[in-house]
Amino acid sequence: DVQLQASGGGLVQAGGSLRLSCAASGFTFDDDYAIGWFRQAPGKEREGVSCISSSDGSTYYADSVKGRFTISSDNAKKTVYLQMNSLKHEDTAVYYCAADPVLYQGVNMTHLDIMLVNGWGHWGQGTQVTVSS
Repeated sequence: DVQLQASGGGLVQAGGSLRLSCAASGFTFDDDYAIGWFRQAPGKEREGVSCISSSDGSTYYADSVKGRFTISSDNAKKTVYLQMNSLKHEDTAVYYCAADPVLYQGVNMTHLDIMLVNGWGHWGQGTQVTVSS
């Protein structure tokens, strides 16, 4: 079974940094999986933040985080990271990671215009990120 374990959330002041981790099991990063980070703030819909292809390392970022967040993967550890810098109060949300082998199979993530929220087959639990202003 594919399992995802998200961690690294916390309370940080605006302008600060956090690094989220998504530890995966049940598949290898040699497989063509898309692994993504999402967030959901109270009263708002879940939105895609960033995703990475486990096979070619291509990445996508939502405009709201471009230049501030960096997604990366450690294939040996089967872990995907989301480095979040210059955090803003509006980044406050529960952050989730998800993975899917089919949704973006063969897709270069850098060519994505938008990241789908629906259709991901495997989700981890959320980790709370709170940015104080």
